[in-house]
Amino acid sequence: MKPSSILSICGRISFDGYKVYRIDTNNDIASLESALEALPIVQLARDHGRGEHSALDIAVPPEHRAAIESLNLTMTVLSEDLAGDIAAEGLPGDYPVLDGNGIPAISWFDSYHAYEDHVRYWADLQAAFANNSELIQVGFSFEGRPIQGIHLWGKSGKNSKPAIFFNGNVHAREWITSKVVEYLLYQIITGYPTETAVREVLDGYDFYVLPVVNPDGFVYSQTENRLWRKNRQRRQNTTAIGTDINRNWSVGFGGDGSSSNPGSETFRGYQPGDTPECAALMDFAQALSADKGIKLYIDWHSYAQVILLSYGYTCDAFPPNIDRQIGLAAGTAARIAQPYNTTFDYGPGCLVLYQSSGNGRDYMTDAAGTEFAWGVELRSTSYGFVLPADQILPSSIEVWEGMLYLWANL
Repeated sequence: MKPSSILSICGRISFDGYKVYRIDTNNDIASLESALEALPIVQLARDHGRGEHSALDIAVPPEHRAAIESLNLTMTVLSEDLAGDIAAEGLPGDYPVLDGNGIPAISWFDSYHAYEDHVRYWADLQAAFANNSELIQVGFSFEGRPIQGIHLWGKSGKNSKPAIFFNGNVHAREWITSKVVEYLLYQIITGYPTETAVREVLDGYDFYVLPVVNPDGFVYSQTENRLWRKNRQRRQNTTAIGTDINRNWSVGFGGDGSSSNPGSETFRGYQPGDTPECAALMDFAQALSADKGIKLYIDWHSYAQVILLSYGYTCDAFPPNIDRQIGLAAGTAARIAQPYNTTFDYGPGCLVLYQSSGNGRDYMTDAAGTEFAWGVELRSTSYGFVLPADQILPSSIEVWEGMLYLWANL
C-alpha cells in the first residue's frame, strides 16, 4: 500500500486524528487490499486464515476516513484516537534499582524503555549470573548497531547442550516482544538457584536469547514513527527505506506473502539474506546447528495471539513432526490461558494466520534442522501494537507459564 500521509512534527510522526479500523475481508484479502491501494493508510495486521473471522486492521488519517467509510465495508472501530493510545503507552520509564544480587527490580516491566536501557538491562542480568552466562553479539545492523543478547547455560558448562534460541523485535513496532523475552531471561536467572523446573531446562539446554534483532527499526519506532515495522536499510534506485527482515530468509524466499515493492511493509529485499540483520541470524543459526543442534527456536511477534508452526511459505506441506508440534502447541496455549484466560490459536502459519514466504521459522526448520521452530504472536488483538504498559507484566506472566509447559515436554 502507498505510504501514509502522516504528519511530522519536530521530526516525529504524529498520528493525531487517526482511527484504527478492523475490516471484514469477506475471505478475499486481495480484492480488499486492491480497493484500499489508492488510499494513504497504514496497514497494521491482516489475518485471512480463519474463514468467516478473517480481518484486516488499518490506521486511517482524518482526511481519508470518509473515503474508507464510503466503501460499504463491514468494519468496526478499534481505536477512536490512535495518537491518544500511543500517548497512553507512557514515556520511557526510569531504570530500576538493583537488588542485593545486582538484578534490576521487577519494576522494569512496569513501563517501556529506551533502547540504551535495554542494552544496560541485558548487561546487568548477565553480570548477576556471571558463572552461567555471557553477553553475545551475532552481527551488526544496517546502521552499525550490535545485534546482541545473552547466552545462558547450566551445570555442564557453556556450549555443552542443544540450543534453545529466542529472538524478539524483528518488527520494530512490536515492543511487547523484547519485554516478554526479557521476562523469560529474568525468570530463568532468578529461578535457577531454587526452582526445579528452571534448573532442569537450563541444565538440559543452552539458551541463546537476542531480545532486539532489529535495533535500527526499534530506535526509529521509539523516536520517529511508532508504527515502523521494517529495518532502516537504504538501497540504490529507490527512495523507499527498509526491508522486512522476516521475509528475507532464504527458505521460501520470493513467494506469496512477501513483496518485491520496496515501499511495501513486507518488502523481502532483492536476494535472500541481503539485510545484514537476517544474514547475521542465518549465520548464527548455522553455527548453532553445526555444534550441538537446535531443539527449539521461537521468533516472538505481536499481536495475533497465535502459535505459528511451519510452514508459512506454503499451505500444502508440513514438517514430518507436525502432529507432535500441534500437540505441544495445544498444551502451551492451554497453559498460557490459565492466568488471564488469554486465548491463543495454534497451527501451521499459512493455515492459521496467512502465507509468509521467507520467514525465520521456516528457515530454522528446513535449513538449520531445528526440531521445533515456532513464531509466537503475543497480545493483543484488542489493543494491537500500541499495547499499554500495564499489559506488559500480564503478557509476560502468561507466556512464562506456557514456556514452563513447553520446556518440560520437549
